[in-house]
Amino acid sequence: MKIILIALFIAGIMAMHPVNQQIVDEIKATASWTPMEVDENPFAYMPIEDIKAMMGTKLDASVPYTEENLDGYVAPASFDAREEWGKKIHPIMDQGRCGSCWAFGATEALSDRFAIETSHDVILSPQHLVSCDRNNYGCNGGYLDKAWNFMTKGVATNDCYPYTSGGGSTGTCKSQCHDGSDFVLYKAKPYEHPYSVDATMKTLQTNGPTEAAFTVYQDFMSYKSGVYEHKTGGILGGHAIKCLGWGSEDGKDYWLMANSWGTGWGMSGFFKIKRGDCGINNQMYSALAIE
Repeated sequence: MKIILIALFIAGIMAMHPVNQQIVDEIKATASWTPMEVDENPFAYMPIEDIKAMMGTKLDASVPYTEENLDGYVAPASFDAREEWGKKIHPIMDQGRCGSCWAFGATEALSDRFAIETSHDVILSPQHLVSCDRNNYGCNGGYLDKAWNFMTKGVATNDCYPYTSGGGSTGTCKSQCHDGSDFVLYKAKPYEHPYSVDATMKTLQTNGPTEAAFTVYQDFMSYKSGVYEHKTGGILGGHAIKCLGWGSEDGKDYWLMANSWGTGWGMSGFFKIKRGDCGINNQMYSALAIE
């Protein structure tokens, strides 16, 4: 009977809306990071189904890691791409109620790399991937390796192919710009998928931001500031973001991330996550931009 009651309690917790006072109270009691109050959280009144639908990254541990060449690289204690490259690191975006995080993380990282590595300062179109990447599933999710493979064939700019899937509809693939301008494609080289933390740090510091993914638990929805680490709540799904750097705070090593949930969540859209938490260390992808 005791086992049954525990199982029912766990099931009840997971069925609750992920933004609720019980979870906020548990975070305050157990975590070193700061949660948002329920009444200030932009997701407080979003249906549970819509929140789960936003976690569109399909985490795949079977993708082979790429060869690493550290060549004597020693990572600094901290690094922030925003400080290193300024406006070449583009603003926070908003995926809306679509499981397109896999496309946002990929195009955002490659956009920054184009600005850093080439003469093209562009913001690439996540909509192009959402609607046209036939190896992924639009608003129903996608794999990071397949997104980066798609971008070797080229991605249009966001001005040419603006985002329209915020309401949850994948849309149809187009091959011309909405404003009649030239349909120019910006291409990536084959992706890197490093295994070690040092290799991720080296490519990030040398070439620019990477895409990252992790398992999202209910408590993450209430993040406001500090170094996030999972404390309470059930799994919502996989989520992709842009990795900007790293550091240490209050004795915790972290990755610095840019989310795609607008500026009303977290630290104006950014967050820190404990290095290694929720499987994040081994879900990093990036590629060099082609001039």
